[in-house]
Amino acid sequence: MEINHFIEFIRPIIEISILWFVFYRILLFFEGTRAFQVLKGIAYLIIALLLSQILGFQVLHWLLKNFFSIWIIVIVVIFQHELRSGLARLGQQHLFSISLGESELQALIDEMSDAVYKLSKRKIGCLIAIEREMKLTMYIESGVLLDSMISSPLLQSIFMTASPLHDGGVIIRGERIAASSCLFPLSDNPSVSKTVGTRHRAALGLSEHTDSVIALASEETGDVSVVFEGRFIKIDDQTHFVNLLKEFLSPASSRREPIGSTRGPNGQKGKA
Repeated sequence: MEINHFIEFIRPIIEISILWFVFYRILLFFEGTRAFQVLKGIAYLIIALLLSQILGFQVLHWLLKNFFSIWIIVIVVIFQHELRSGLARLGQQHLFSISLGESELQALIDEMSDAVYKLSKRKIGCLIAIEREMKLTMYIESGVLLDSMISSPLLQSIFMTASPLHDGGVIIRGERIAASSCLFPLSDNPSVSKTVGTRHRAALGLSEHTDSVIALASEETGDVSVVFEGRFIKIDDQTHFVNLLKEFLSPASSRREPIGSTRGPNGQKGKA
């Protein structure tokens, strides 16, 4: 009997914990998107529904009650972009994660940082995505397959304006350059400034659909940025660039924000 009483006592605690965890994960999933604001609006409507019931506002209560009776259709219509992206992310997950060793990761970052900063000093634009847990196969197949060991000279030669491969982005898988001239999805986030160029929109769009880390250099200003999980991070110097890549590419990396992150000029989070 004592065991049954204990089970009855612990069951609602477990259920509440599960519900809070699911709700928390939903908020994280929608954070920074238009859907997050819609969720806040739905929360206000739920509060209004409860108040209308308590205060006896029958007409208002009837309207809100009927609205929530079709909430599934409303959610699908409103969140269609976010739901599509979320399902795509689930389908792109690796069953088994293969991480680079510390020395291989360091070599990758060194070659990449050397290339990006040499290109930025010459004001040559570049766009490089590093695959993490989610496969970028569909984007690799949109470009020119290379399957070459990563090296700074090779990356620089790809993005030279005279090169036929300089348009589009480069994708790095493991220690190798998988492909160049890859097509990335452009972000349709309305909070992004209209002055943001195509290269930056492509980097942001890929980060919204996948968990990849994207590095880019602006051909107008030579500024270097990193895009991760839908946010731009303006890079101060090469040391900052190297440290940030180590943080995002290490196996223990999580959703934590970089130290000192702020909003960038386009409304996304960045580093001051």
